[in-house]
Amino acid sequence: MAERDGRLGVGVIGAGRVGPVFAAALAGAGHALTGITGGSDPERVAAMLPGLPILDAVDVARRSELVVVAVPHDELPGLVAGLAELDAWQTGQLVLHTDPAHGLDVLQPAVDRGAIPLAVHPAIAFTGTSMDVRTLRDAHAGVAAPGPFLPIAQALAVELGCEPVVISEQARPAYAEAIATATTFSRSIVRQSTALLREAGVEAPGSFLSLLVHSTVDQALADANPASEVDGLGERGGLGGLGGHGGLGG
Repeated sequence: MAERDGRLGVGVIGAGRVGPVFAAALAGAGHALTGITGGSDPERVAAMLPGLPILDAVDVARRSELVVVAVPHDELPGLVAGLAELDAWQTGQLVLHTDPAHGLDVLQPAVDRGAIPLAVHPAIAFTGTSMDVRTLRDAHAGVAAPGPFLPIAQALAVELGCEPVVISEQARPAYAEAIATATTFSRSIVRQSTALLREAGVEAPGSFLSLLVHSTVDQALADANPASEVDGLGERGGLGGLGGHGGLGG
């Protein structure tokens, strides 16, 4: 793999709501896309990533220096193990998954073939559209990697536009529960409230609740953050400062 000043050949396995957004964001950061697997909405993916080759998972893995695996939670272990059985993973290759509930252990079959495991989970509700690329600029991302490679995971999160937050393997269950609770509870409460408003004769309950819900959540989030946690965030940097690692040169 020739040196390329930290730029990587990036392939994506998973063409749902998350994978194409990662591809678009990393391409915007200067990385070269190698391909993406097919999905149920090829027109949406083509609109976001025009001209990007559609490949099977084995070819994505074999052609890419960084493989983003963005598949449903239950499919991730079998996919990683299956590609290992097919000798698709490569020594020195970066393999990144996006699932909040899985730690690094799920990537062990790839690690056994010499790959470097990373986990990066942006804390946003993905829509699967280009709007998500802009939303990432205001997001935090939970990141994990073995100690020597943690700066790579952090730099990739920054290149997505996110503020990286390190999640230890021991803290993964609590992190996953927090994400699930915030997502499920928010949707459930809004659905319950809009249903009650319809019973009360409000014709557009979503619009009626919009400002109330947003202002209430904003206040609750502000109360949750001491001033010291929201002041003085450090300057973000990308992969350019990590030039010493052979697996990044690509």
